[in-house]
Amino acid sequence: MRGIVASMGALAVVVALLDLAPVPVAGQASPAGETTGAAAKAGPAPKTPWGEPDLQGIWTSMYEVPLERPAQYADKLFFTDAERVELDRISARRLRRDTRAEKGTESDVAGAYNAVFQSVKRMGPRTSLIVDPPDGKIPPNTPEAKKRLNRIREFEVITLQATATCKNQETECADWKYGPPSPRMDEVPPFYSTKNLNRVNGPEDRAMTERCMAAVLPDFGGFRRIVQSPGSVSIFYDTGQGQGWQRVIPVTTSVHLPSHVRQWWGDSRGRWEGNTLVVDVTNFSPKSDFAGSRENLHLVERWTRLDANAIEYVVTIEDPATWTEPWTVKLEMGKQDEPANRIYYEPRCYEGNYGLMTMLAGARAAEKAFAKGRGPNPATQDTTKLGFGETEDGLASGRGLNPARSAPIQR
Repeated sequence: MRGIVASMGALAVVVALLDLAPVPVAGQASPAGETTGAAAKAGPAPKTPWGEPDLQGIWTSMYEVPLERPAQYADKLFFTDAERVELDRISARRLRRDTRAEKGTESDVAGAYNAVFQSVKRMGPRTSLIVDPPDGKIPPNTPEAKKRLNRIREFEVITLQATATCKNQETECADWKYGPPSPRMDEVPPFYSTKNLNRVNGPEDRAMTERCMAAVLPDFGGFRRIVQSPGSVSIFYDTGQGQGWQRVIPVTTSVHLPSHVRQWWGDSRGRWEGNTLVVDVTNFSPKSDFAGSRENLHLVERWTRLDANAIEYVVTIEDPATWTEPWTVKLEMGKQDEPANRIYYEPRCYEGNYGLMTMLAGARAAEKAFAKGRGPNPATQDTTKLGFGETEDGLASGRGLNPARSAPIQR
């Protein structure tokens, strides 16, 4: 059934992309940041009955915008119209995750997982979501962070070293030697693992995506539904494939929770500065992982209703233990028609609810088969592949910073 639905969804995406004229999708407001006739007629930013700026509604980013500025646009803040048309053309013809590797390989099987759940949008005007530093790049990691990330990465590769991935010197095994299964294969990771290890000893050996826990804060993609009441703002984030989560922001002068109380998405405290909701977020858990930052992550978010159809979200991201300086992202979002874009608020993530149990059962069966001489050593089989590949245009959007597989070890 999933294959049939996937094929229909993929066909719909392709058909939609063949028409690249800048016409808003039915049920959506005109794109935020554009000066089309519809956008120009947008009414003023509304107020709630109790007099606060009204942030309520279903919101999403209307464009594809790279998180970091690609090297080929290093000196440009904005794409030209011609560049946007060309990038849309490339995006429309991209095979995405339905690419094929050598038949029978693990990469080929992983690539069979289709892209029906991935949104495809037109390219936005800006060359990066990052507006500070001015180069549009995430600041370098600190020496401390490099050591921490290298320890995490080294342990991940240790679990892969007996696989064809290392034998063939694929990206995941860059600078690592192929060999027999490591005696460290069953050790406890040096830090809480949020990415795939090449073993299935328990649920926490699998990536957050497979555990239905892929949501991170800050979030730069997907849909959000904002609901307000006097003294609080609630945001539902529609994340990934049914991995949505609810966030309640107290609008208060009270201080943050004690420092020993740590939460997956931190502790939020909001206040109004004119028409902007400013939210200070601290107290993240050491099990959280946003681009390598964990318990020291500190966010300052600014939510501003621009007009009846648009919200601006600006977040400054800081962690002196991870980056050499703070960095800031700006995201414009358009209001969605509620009946046409209604969200189901009960997460339905089948990877975690069903798939993970069968992965654990399958791993135990593979171990028993190997012990009886009926199958390969499970340590020689790469179970980390998820079929994510490079794109033709080299642009990485801001919709996720918790990939299942890590970058090469930093020097």
